Amino acid sequence: MTNPSQYVTFNDGNTIPQLGFGTWKLRGDDCYTAVRTAIDTGYRHIDTARIYDNEEPVGRAVADAIAAGDVEREDLFITTKLWNDDHDKAPEAFEASLTRLGLDYVDAYLIHWPFPAQNAYVRAWEDLIRIQGVGRVRSIGVANFYEETLDELLEKTGVVPVMNQVELHPGFSQASLRAYHDEHEILTEAWSPLGRGDSLNEQAVTRVAEEVGATPAQVVIAWHLALGNIVIPKSGTKARIEENFAALDVALTDAQIEAITALDADGGRSYNDPREWPELES
Repeated sequence: MTNPSQYVTFNDGNTIPQLGFGTWKLRGDDCYTAVRTAIDTGYRHIDTARIYDNEEPVGRAVADAIAAGDVEREDLFITTKLWNDDHDKAPEAFEASLTRLGLDYVDAYLIHWPFPAQNAYVRAWEDLIRIQGVGRVRSIGVANFYEETLDELLEKTGVVPVMNQVELHPGFSQASLRAYHDEHEILTEAWSPLGRGDSLNEQAVTRVAEEVGATPAQVVIAWHLALGNIVIPKSGTKARIEENFAALDVALTDAQIEAITALDADGGRSYNDPREWPELES
């Protein structure tokens, strides 16, 4: 099928489909089937990580989709991530991820968490810069970083991450962090974009869904896209995978976008605060 994905451009000139497919909690054959379904649906951006324990089935699904003629490798954007206990051995961890994925390169490699208590993220970032320099990864970025840690990366290396993947959903739109990103030409990528599903029951969301003739999930994804976020909803269900992708066709008015953003007044973070997590083991 023709891929209607809309693309956004990184500060390094590379592009990424704004709507991607997340794979957290998908494992084994379920992960394989979901990724094949996502590619068949039209997704061209697949997000995984070492800690998800699913790089192998993601890579197998990608390889089989390419072998079947469903897609070409250069049309796909594959992201994986460096886990916390690998900050001091990023080159080895990266090569292990490539092996599990069965790929010659990935499109983006991210530091998964800053882990400030360990304080090794600058060294890890320097290693990612070197990995990018030899052409095994096209773009490098971070996840769950906040202003102070981003400031330190910029001050110590001068290399700006292409994106920061953070918890972001209605009720927690991260307005100040998104403003920081805009100022430094860092793209914002949203994980848990549906707020663990809680966002789908918000009155502001269901009202907009009725107004535009879309599902609540499609409305929330369209809200992310309208804010300029890269967004990676996850599902293991074919119907939901297709439903989420169809959010590309949902247009919201400024008033509808503002009504959903206003949920910040009553919302907040649902997961760990990267300023405090993880703690060092005693």
